[in-house]
Amino acid sequence: MHDAPPRKPPIALTAAHVARVAPGDGPLHTPGWRMLEDHDLDLLADRLTRGRPRPIPVFAYGSLIWNPGFAVQARRRATAVGWHRSFSISLDHFRGSPERPGLMLALAAGGQCEGVLLDIAQGSEQQSLRAILRRELVAHELAANAAWIEVETEAGRGQALTFYAGPVGTQLAMLSVEEQARRLARAAGAAGTGAEYLLRTVHGLAEHGIHDPYIWRLQQLVAEEIDALGPSP
Repeated sequence: MHDAPPRKPPIALTAAHVARVAPGDGPLHTPGWRMLEDHDLDLLADRLTRGRPRPIPVFAYGSLIWNPGFAVQARRRATAVGWHRSFSISLDHFRGSPERPGLMLALAAGGQCEGVLLDIAQGSEQQSLRAILRRELVAHELAANAAWIEVETEAGRGQALTFYAGPVGTQLAMLSVEEQARRLARAAGAAGTGAEYLLRTVHGLAEHGIHDPYIWRLQQLVAEEIDALGPSP
């Protein structure tokens, strides 16, 4: 007899939980940021990708998995070597507000992180890189948060472009997983809630057969937090 494969813990956080989190308001971006324009994005894209192989691989570990927003030529599982997921960037805008602050996912040094490698469709590089960099980096103040990191796939090791691997120029919140859950269960801003972001990330990982124990523990705690808050007003 063969041993049955280990069962993956169920997803506790549901759309019903997310619906119970009251919507929020607030700024989409930090006031005073100098936004990246097309010219800035093209210069940054050239600096980041000059001499790199085509197609350009982007390592997705959060929202880029379920909402890449650019032309993807191919997808495949990959592991970022020497990095792990961490909800460590404090948000008082976007999916947070000064009254109901949120958290954004980043990569922190150490360990490993399973994600998805997205190849930018050849022929779409300018348009796709503009879309990625505008979304991920937004402003000159965040432009240093793009890097090439080591990744491993079935084909071996290589490098891929990713974002917020060791974030710089951002307000960090080094919280326990329980504290992260309390914040994400309440966070809301102009772009939505922290619970929605987490749920979509969990489902995106699950669709690719990826199980991150940290993320699964966090979504369980967020579900419990929302249950404890009671029905939304």
